[in-house]
Amino acid sequence: MTIAILSLIIIGYILIATEHRTHINKATIAMFTGVVCWILFMSVGSDYVMKVHGQDFVEWSGGAASTSLLVKQYIASNVFIRYGAAICGIVLYLLATMNIVSVLNTNNCFDFITQLLRTPNSKQLLWILVTATFLISANLDNLTTTMLMLMIMRKVVAETRLRMWLGSAIVIAANCGGAFTVIGDVTSLVVWTKGAVTPTDFSAALVIPSIIATVVPTLLISFALPERVALVRPTSIYRGDAYSLPLWQRAVLLVIGIGGLWFIPTFHRITLLPPFLGALCVLGVLWVLHEIFNHRYITTEQPTEVSGDRQFQFASLQMIMYFVGVFLSVCVLVETGVMTSISAWCDQWIHNIYIMSIAIGCISSVLDNIALVLTAINIYPVLETPALAGSALSPDYLQNFLINGSYWYLIAYSGCVAGCLLPIGNLPGYMLMKAENVGITWYARRILPKVLIGWLLGLGAYFIFDLLDFIMHF
Repeated sequence: MTIAILSLIIIGYILIATEHRTHINKATIAMFTGVVCWILFMSVGSDYVMKVHGQDFVEWSGGAASTSLLVKQYIASNVFIRYGAAICGIVLYLLATMNIVSVLNTNNCFDFITQLLRTPNSKQLLWILVTATFLISANLDNLTTTMLMLMIMRKVVAETRLRMWLGSAIVIAANCGGAFTVIGDVTSLVVWTKGAVTPTDFSAALVIPSIIATVVPTLLISFALPERVALVRPTSIYRGDAYSLPLWQRAVLLVIGIGGLWFIPTFHRITLLPPFLGALCVLGVLWVLHEIFNHRYITTEQPTEVSGDRQFQFASLQMIMYFVGVFLSVCVLVETGVMTSISAWCDQWIHNIYIMSIAIGCISSVLDNIALVLTAINIYPVLETPALAGSALSPDYLQNFLINGSYWYLIAYSGCVAGCLLPIGNLPGYMLMKAENVGITWYARRILPKVLIGWLLGLGAYFIFDLLDFIMHF
């Protein structure tokens, strides 16, 4: 049955990677694959339970004879419930951040970015766009940030070809910005909730590599841009009373919405409650202020419509369902022992976290980076001590899998950044393909080399800092 489950997941991953050819939504494939894998697992669950959870099952059952029904009850109440709780926590976090962006967008809190972008100088426009994307993506998920910035870009830039270049820079900045904070990307969020990293150390380790991976491609892209930009002529749009918040009120909402997300790691450290409760707390405060500021408009019968809100919600919900499906598949691989076999193979034949991270990055350029990084994260457990009893592996190597070990940093970094090598390797890239009709061939010829240079230079910077840290502690 392990071979059948693994084959199904491999086929699902292939279909996910070829969505641009099959035109079958990757969220659909991921959900179907994850659910069917768990059904197959339940059908022969006794074999896996006795192998992986034998002692725990005996204690739970009180020594009763192992029956099919009893094993299924154990899996449902002890095995699947743990993974379900982890999935629900991350989904609630993503739903909270999605609604935070929706509230901010409803109150036009991002209008200042549009005003900053109204410059005919292409290079100045590029750097403003990239800087804003990088900073926003450090707080929000990559897909939401990309959609937001693509919508803002379309309001300013008229030329289609130029939007392809700028849109590519947005995708790179969104992925790199999300790579250096635990709340900036769904994969780094999983690493954090797994207990593999702490927010401060994670950001400190990856901020410089992420900046390098953003600045280098952006600089190279700037050489390909024309000197002047044809801007979209601003139109006077009647927004009605529902959109007439004063500037100071919009500024308050923006500070609480975006700044509040930075407080989530501190909230988790102080209360030890899950991160999604911190996100819901920020959303609650933001929503109360929204109701207060818009009270005189909400109580009227005037309808309120927000353009682009449905696009935000639809794409974000797709991303959430895709994540759930992939996570379900990865959990099955953990329970069947496939992950243990993969880690043993990597330890024997690779035995180098930098080579692993480069391999993960290269594969994630073709296969969606979320699926691949989630798999890589669950290959190894988080170790408490660098030495394992009876292990032939050196303590120096096992050091990489401790809390805040280099393995977790490099996997998150390479998955996010190298996923930009091709637009099919990440959800923001796929959004760019649909929004601006960017082809894979065009992207590979013009953007891939630039991303590759930035990724490797950032990886080299991390290696140098890692080496200096090793020398100082030697």
